[in-house]
Amino acid sequence: MLDFNGGWLLPLIYLIGTVVALRRSHGLWPIARTTAVIALGATVILTLGTVFSSLFSGPAVDKPGLTVALLVAVLGWVIINYSSRYLTGEPNQHRFIRAMLFTLTAVSVIVISQHLLVIAVAWTSTSIGLHFLLTHYDQRKAAQIVAHKKFLVSRMAEVCLVAALVLVYQATSSLTLDGLRATIESSPVLPAQLHWAAALFTLAAILKSAQLPLHGWLIQVMEAPTPVSALLHAGVVNMGGFVLIRLAELLSVAPAAQAMLVIVGGFTAVLAGLVSMTRISIKVRLAWSTCAQMGFMLMEIGLGLYELALLHLVAHSLYKAHAFLTAGDTVQQASDSDFLRGYGAIRSPLWYLAAFVGSALLVTLSAMLWQGLLPTLNLPPIALAIVALGLAPLLWLKQGSGPAPLLRGCALVLGLTQLYLVWHLVFGGLAPPATAAAAPLVAVALLSFCALYAIQVWLRCHPRGRLARTLYPWAYCGFYLDETFTRLTFKLWPARLSPVQAQTLVHRNIPNTGERP
Repeated sequence: MLDFNGGWLLPLIYLIGTVVALRRSHGLWPIARTTAVIALGATVILTLGTVFSSLFSGPAVDKPGLTVALLVAVLGWVIINYSSRYLTGEPNQHRFIRAMLFTLTAVSVIVISQHLLVIAVAWTSTSIGLHFLLTHYDQRKAAQIVAHKKFLVSRMAEVCLVAALVLVYQATSSLTLDGLRATIESSPVLPAQLHWAAALFTLAAILKSAQLPLHGWLIQVMEAPTPVSALLHAGVVNMGGFVLIRLAELLSVAPAAQAMLVIVGGFTAVLAGLVSMTRISIKVRLAWSTCAQMGFMLMEIGLGLYELALLHLVAHSLYKAHAFLTAGDTVQQASDSDFLRGYGAIRSPLWYLAAFVGSALLVTLSAMLWQGLLPTLNLPPIALAIVALGLAPLLWLKQGSGPAPLLRGCALVLGLTQLYLVWHLVFGGLAPPATAAAAPLVAVALLSFCALYAIQVWLRCHPRGRLARTLYPWAYCGFYLDETFTRLTFKLWPARLSPVQAQTLVHRNIPNTGERP
């Protein structure tokens, strides 16, 4: 499979913009905005040209790369334009612009490259560019601590990447994705080196995607400017999922890697979902939501649902970019919702069980209708179960609501199900083909989703019950997982802080790491 025609134009445009910004000392915002506009325009033209040529049996197209490249170009254009207004009058704008363009260059290289070494180098470069963005306010020592934690986790991931590349080269004598696919297709049994390589690639993605218990840096990066949070949550942290989608052929024949993704992803999704319920700070709640959503995405990849994972990646990126860049509106929406006002008169747990059953029936009937019209449409049952659980809260109604809200809820479930099935059909043609996961992994995933749904229902029905009183302190403190990781890692590589700075961080609830003055 070839890179989509002209695909290297996107990182080249960003690279030229970065070089020009490095050589100039003034007028950098026009350079950044012009770079973003040209990158977006070129990517849109390439996308339209590629789609048109594919209608006439053109060359093989890197569909996942094309999809995410267009996403990166859109996000880059939006975030750069937002940043030019957001940072008006701020110091260090030149440093911010250069780091932003460099990071976008690295992300776009990951998206379009078919060479594992290039992907690894670009992934590392993304982390370096992000480090400068996270420390934009260099006088904020909490930001320095968080960037230090992110630096440690990223270096651990890159050690895994280097080891995986060595093993892939030993097994295939190549570091290209085509060479890896050829070896997998020609080998009746997957070589042991590739089993280990798949596990190491998976571990690297887990580390880069802020999965528990190494997630703390993602939650604490709120010291950075809002555009950095938007870029991180919408376009950087999910690159682990994209790289694993690239390696779909390898993961599909590596049971250990699949198990790692399902277990770690499910564990993170459940715990991070519970923690996010305790947060009032909108940006912190969004950060915990990202942690949980990355867990869901990795679980989907472990189950072989690559089209669902790619759809999840794109939808999550667009939603999180919008959520962070409109955080003020999000605060107003939260204050107007049941999240802060309480639940009022709540139905019994049986009603919420009935809501799930009703959602499952509507989703199943819709799927049966679609499969009747399109017999070749592949709809894995676990994917339909995930959709049914996700849409069931639309049928959560207060007592005395009457039939009208119930009918509206059913209409929403039906409408969103049709929308999902349309996108499933579209992304099924863009992502690698889905593969059947082992029954135990499907059971673990289903149990994770059901457990999260059941706990949320029970807490909603009994907000002051024993479970709520016991669980809340643990969930509010993130189950103390980040504190344990911070103490262990900072003993090996402490951050450099003065005693006064360390004391300041203690007062701000940032762990004191025993730093040298």
